[in-house]
Amino acid sequence: MALVNIKKNLPPADRLEDEIRALKKERNAVILSHYYQEDEIQDLADFVGDSLQLSQQAKQTDAEVICFCGVHFMAETAKILNPGKIVVVPDLEAGCSLADGCPAPIFAKWLERYPEHVVVSYINCSAEVKALSDVICTSSNAVKIVKSFPNSQKIVFAPDRHLGRYVQRQADRPDLVLWQGTCIVHEIFSEKRLLALKVAHPEAEIVAHPECEEAILRHADYIGSTSGLLARVKSSPAPTFIVATEAGILHKMKLEAPGKTLIPAPPEDESCSCNLCPHMRRNTLEKLYLCLRALEPRIELPEPVRVRALQPIERMLQLS
Repeated sequence: MALVNIKKNLPPADRLEDEIRALKKERNAVILSHYYQEDEIQDLADFVGDSLQLSQQAKQTDAEVICFCGVHFMAETAKILNPGKIVVVPDLEAGCSLADGCPAPIFAKWLERYPEHVVVSYINCSAEVKALSDVICTSSNAVKIVKSFPNSQKIVFAPDRHLGRYVQRQADRPDLVLWQGTCIVHEIFSEKRLLALKVAHPEAEIVAHPECEEAILRHADYIGSTSGLLARVKSSPAPTFIVATEAGILHKMKLEAPGKTLIPAPPEDESCSCNLCPHMRRNTLEKLYLCLRALEPRIELPEPVRVRALQPIERMLQLS
């Protein structure tokens, strides 16, 4: 391998990607990346996808090591599905506002108020919350999963209230009981600035993730999961798209729809890049190299929690 940069114990910058590839081969590892990761991490990954696709890939992989470039709950899902494999993350502190906003002890106490309800939890939650749930969903399949229950079945939906309200409408289930969590990225888009962009680009389609607030969704030409938005940009004849989700997806959109003009939906604050998830951005190439080299930090879960959380995830995968 190349000479090491003593200061950071890293290879030279121009050798870093080659060293990561070498370590991946040496460790028999697979690199999974969410669409919201930095461009260079997506380009190095064996598979790039949304939460559902990454869950499916994690279940199918033959690799001995899963290096998960995303946020903590995603890597936990990989470990739940692969207890015998080593699951590592570039940065253990890469969290999620939705998962953090639904602490398992408080959620369990809240659920006592709804003893006859089935618990459908969005995958953006901790392993402990998954273990309290009956079925997990993603934005790709949330409507389908809620519709799989008879109208007579009462349902709690957690933790994202905006996705929950979207599911209420699409599944015609206004009785869904919603935990009041939100994503710090998807709730910052400005309706006023979005409409100004649309006036400036009348040819543009607005595509939005269902975690966005209703004020944004009501102007969208298409609403879908991250992979759904990518598919829409590729298939639609529109030349321009205003994209209301985390801006990391623009990299894949540019690669797969090179002739399209892509405009990130604007946040309320014109001075910040608030449409970039700060948790996703904790992962870097340097941290990816270090975690593959040391096989740390690892995701470990208490076995009773893992086993209980596995059941609603497997139910999701069956329904998907």
